[in-house]
Amino acid sequence: MSRPHGLLVAGTTSDAGKSVVTTGLCRAFARRGVKVAPYKAQNMSNNSMVVRSGDGYAEIGRAQWVQALAAGATPEPAMNPVLLKPGSDRRSHVVLMGRPAGAVSAADWVHGRRHLARSAHEAFDDLATRYDVIVAEGAGSPAEINLRAGDYVNMGLARHADLPTIVVGDIDRGGVFAALLGTVALLSPADQALVAGFVMNKFRGDLGLLAPGLEMLARATGRPTFGVLPWDPSLWLDSEDALDLDGRRADGAVTAASTRRVAVVRLPRISNFTDVDALGLEPELDVVFASSPRDLADADLVVLPGTRATISDLAWLRARGLDRAVVAHAEAGRPVLGICGGCQMLGRSISDPEGVEGVEGAAVKGLGLLDLTTAFEAEKTLRLHDPAGYEIHHGRISGETASGAVSGTMVHGRLEDDDFRAGYLRAALGVASRASFPAAREARLDLLSDLVEQHLDVDGLLELAMKGAPAGLPVLPPGDVL
Repeated sequence: MSRPHGLLVAGTTSDAGKSVVTTGLCRAFARRGVKVAPYKAQNMSNNSMVVRSGDGYAEIGRAQWVQALAAGATPEPAMNPVLLKPGSDRRSHVVLMGRPAGAVSAADWVHGRRHLARSAHEAFDDLATRYDVIVAEGAGSPAEINLRAGDYVNMGLARHADLPTIVVGDIDRGGVFAALLGTVALLSPADQALVAGFVMNKFRGDLGLLAPGLEMLARATGRPTFGVLPWDPSLWLDSEDALDLDGRRADGAVTAASTRRVAVVRLPRISNFTDVDALGLEPELDVVFASSPRDLADADLVVLPGTRATISDLAWLRARGLDRAVVAHAEAGRPVLGICGGCQMLGRSISDPEGVEGVEGAAVKGLGLLDLTTAFEAEKTLRLHDPAGYEIHHGRISGETASGAVSGTMVHGRLEDDDFRAGYLRAALGVASRASFPAAREARLDLLSDLVEQHLDVDGLLELAMKGAPAGLPVLPPGDVL
């Protein structure tokens, strides 16, 4: 097969802006009439989305789902063939081509993932036969030299498909020039040959002050910077790992006299916390993450979100006294909303006879606010709802999901449905909804693409994707001895 048309968007660190740049380029290329698809070989995140696959459903990373929307493409498992969902600090559950596929531990990080690499590269090759351009997002940093032997997400992917690579640096963190130069320098000569340039992200201030540094970086590395994206506080996308709600508001701040405070319990293994993004758009709601009983004391609404480890996160809740705070909040007649794992916690009992969450035969009492029970089963439920919402869970509940002001749902994304959210807020808090979540998401995708068009050399990056990395890029030390 000839070299596929594509581009790898790598980064100096996690959260450097790879997802933002990938999403923006997907829409910018699509605006030019290019049939473009996003791709991430391996995603480590507890934020995921259900997509249609054949006659059934599959699960992919939330970021790739949004990138597909930006590209005008139908989301599918090949766009994120490997999804790792952390269950503990040393063990992750594996979702392969959208379906559960066991687990991988830190000890197996290199040798235990070879079959994942093969599947991931096969998925990329398949996409490349059906799309004009693939915009691939890397993971972490390509300069993690201790992991390079088993890498199939960063330079391992680039080498597999001969992909030109750009490296994104977050200037807001400081030290961005050293990070960009060092990233290239720590790569082997063969890897360096594919790194064609850089993108700066989150710049604030006078671009004229940055220009001399960009020129010196070009001289030091022999590679150009394809642009500098400015910091924009109104820009947000469906998150992978960050728990920051800054900018997730319709007007940038909560100023209404009738403000209601929403406390979202920040569980250690929180998953699909994008469920509360729609609440963050409502100008009369002040949405915060809470990790202590004091944080719940003045809340009007408490939300127990999803979790990848319901039983252990419930133990964490109790160890901090948050269980008593949630119960006291409910007994005072104030609303509590539980979503998926949070819904299960509100019930009478949770059992895990097959050890789905890691401990076979585990059984605990719930908070007892709802008359329901949960039992985990090995088969995962995946389902889409219309017009909004999706299910991703092993837990099977039986009983009632509402009692007074306490309610639960196993459906993620229900609050993204404007009609459902308006009805819930009116009933629970007496607040009128004044936002449209689908419109806000689409507006932000367009805003991101506008910023990319204005501040990056989109035509140059598209040409790079079509033609590949230029020949003769210099090798920087100490990479020449690695």
